[in-house]
Amino acid sequence: MARKNYVFTSESVSEGHPDKVCDRISDAVLDAFLAEEPLARVACETFATTNRVVVGGEVGLADPQNLARMRERVEEIARRCIRDIGYEQDKFHWETCRITNLLHEQSAHIAQGVVGNEGAGDQGIMFGYATDETEALMPAPIQYAHAVLRRLAEARKSGTEPALGPDAKSQLSVRYEDGVPVEVTSLVLSTQHLDPDLTSSDVRAIVEPHIRAVLPDGWLTDATAWHVNPTGKFVIGGPDGDAGLTGRKIIVDTYGGAAPHGGGAFSGKDPTKVDRSAAYAARYLAKNVVAAGLAKRCTLQLSYAIGVAEPLSIYVDTHGTGTAEDAAIEAAVAGAMDLTPTGIREQLDLARPIYERTAAYGHFGRAPDADGGFSWERTDLADRIARAV
Repeated sequence: MARKNYVFTSESVSEGHPDKVCDRISDAVLDAFLAEEPLARVACETFATTNRVVVGGEVGLADPQNLARMRERVEEIARRCIRDIGYEQDKFHWETCRITNLLHEQSAHIAQGVVGNEGAGDQGIMFGYATDETEALMPAPIQYAHAVLRRLAEARKSGTEPALGPDAKSQLSVRYEDGVPVEVTSLVLSTQHLDPDLTSSDVRAIVEPHIRAVLPDGWLTDATAWHVNPTGKFVIGGPDGDAGLTGRKIIVDTYGGAAPHGGGAFSGKDPTKVDRSAAYAARYLAKNVVAAGLAKRCTLQLSYAIGVAEPLSIYVDTHGTGTAEDAAIEAAVAGAMDLTPTGIREQLDLARPIYERTAAYGHFGRAPDADGGFSWERTDLADRIARAV
C-alpha cells in the first residue's frame, strides 16, 4: 500500500546555473538547425567554464553547403544565449568569453539506422509520469521549485530586483497528508547577488515576497524552515563559479525524483533521439491517462532498440489508483498513437524549432504554446484512451 503521510523533496536550478547555460546553448543550436531543415540530425553538447564555452557533437543536414554555413552561426547563437541569460561578469561575459566550435558531421554508422527506415536513434528506456496533485498534473515539489526560480528570473530581467544574479537553485520539502500536498516544511534558496555587501537576511528580504506569491496559500507556515544563501555570500556565479555541461540536470528536467528517469538527457537532441522524443510521448500518454480519470497517478515506460522503429515494450503502473486494470490501460495507450520515432514526431509536431524554451524550468508541467511548443502537455487523447479501456 502506498504511503499517505510523508515529506518529499525536489530541487530546481535557474537558467543561469552553469549546466542550464549549456542546455540552453545546445537547444538553441538544435533550433537553428531545425529551422534550416526540419529533418536535421543534431546531437549537440556544450561545456562551459571560466571565460570559455566549447560546443561539440554531431550534426547532419541534407545539403553540405548548409551544414558549413550553419556551423559558422554557432558562436553567434552561443553569445546570444549567454546575453539573454544575463551574464556580464568579468570572468564570464557574453561579449568576451572564448567560444570553440567542434561540431562535426553525424556518424554514418548511426545515420544508417535512422535515415530511410526512421528507426530509433539509439536503444534505451524512457519514462513518463503524471499525478493529479497539481493542475498541471505534475508532482508539487518540482512544479513549485521551478515556479520560484522562474518568478525570480522574471523579476531580475524586468529590473524589479536588480540585485539578483542569473545563477540560482531552489529546493522544496513538501509534507503530504493523506496523499495530498499540504505544506512546505523547509525551503532552500541559493541565489547569486551582485552586491557583495548583501547578507543572507538581505537576500531573504528580496526573495521572500516572490516566493510567497507563487506558493499556494497556507503552504508556508511559522514552522517552515528557511535556508536562504545558507553559506553566506554568492557573488561569483555561473560557469565562472562552477563548470557546466549539457545534460547533467535530468531529474530537474523531469519529475524531481518523484518518478523514474531513463538513461538519457534531453537537450541538444533532435526528435530521432528517443531519449527525448519518446520521453515526451511517455509524458503525453501518462498525462492523458490521468486527465481521462483512469488513474490519480500513472507511470509509463517505453523501450527502444537502435534502428528499430516500433517500441519493444510499453509498461503502465497506476500505483493502485487506477479505475481499470493496468494491462487494459497499456493496451489503450498502445492504440492511441503511433509510437515509432516518425509517429511521435508527427503526432507532437516535433520537427520545428521549439526546444530552446525547454532548457530551463522543466520540460513538463508547462502550458502548450500556440506555435507547437510543449505539445506533449496537451490532453487531447484523454477521451480516446478512456473509450478504449
